[in-house]
Amino acid sequence: MSEQELQTETMADYEDQFDVANPWNIVTRYMEEGKNLLVKVEGIVNGGAIAYIEGLRGFIPVSRLSLSYVENVESYLLKEIEVRVIEVNQVENKLVLSAKEILKEKENEEKKQRLREVEVGSILDGTVESIQTYGAFVRLQNNLSGLVHISQISDKRIKSPKDVLAVGDTVTVKVIGIKDGKISLSMKALIEPEEEVIEEVEIPETEEIGTSLGDLFKNIQL
Repeated sequence: MSEQELQTETMADYEDQFDVANPWNIVTRYMEEGKNLLVKVEGIVNGGAIAYIEGLRGFIPVSRLSLSYVENVESYLLKEIEVRVIEVNQVENKLVLSAKEILKEKENEEKKQRLREVEVGSILDGTVESIQTYGAFVRLQNNLSGLVHISQISDKRIKSPKDVLAVGDTVTVKVIGIKDGKISLSMKALIEPEEEVIEEVEIPETEEIGTSLGDLFKNIQL
């Protein structure tokens, strides 16, 4: 190998090592791989929190800290949370992190696990959490939500679910179906049919029943 070729190869190796060592390239790779990173919240600023990755200052918007509204951002100070890199801009010295995607994936996995534990035909208690024109959504004891279609609310025809239910009502329901992560419930299936009332017919005593021809024709005038 000539001296010029050796110098060229050495320079290429150096550049590769420089690229690998560049923290901006590292965090870019983290973003491309969707890697989960455990960080400590080092500071609270207007609109979010600050954490460091590979020595770079990362910003976590308050909307990306949780799945729900964060009322007290200060409560996250010095906490360790899992985040992903969602935006990298070396020119603008901008590194944006998010915990929301990880939390959403964990929530979905927990929901799938709870769904696997629900059996069609099981009877559960729940609370009516919302009412629509087509039915009512019930929050079950396992924190899953299911729909009682309007046709499954009562054994009588109703114009609106509001005719029978109100938000906050405690109800007992039967699981009648699970499809694509959605639970179908029924209140109607738990309503016992009314017993048919059979009127008693008074049967005359044996001696009161006439069997002779005279009994049959005595009231007939010829």
